[in-house]
Amino acid sequence: MISLILFAAAGILVGGVIQLVKAGATKFSVGIVGVLAALATAGGLAWWPMGEA
Repeated sequence: MISLILFAAAGILVGGVIQLVKAGATKFSVGIVGVLAALATAGGLAWWPMGEA
């Protein structure tokens, strides 16, 4: 369940990166949101169930 929430957050953050780039935001702010998106994706993968019963 937590992995799905993290993947959803990553999707929202990726959308935020796209919008920041389109709006001409600074590279720093785009980078911060991009790093957060990457961390959310990594967390989602880390929490993904590996078939354990």
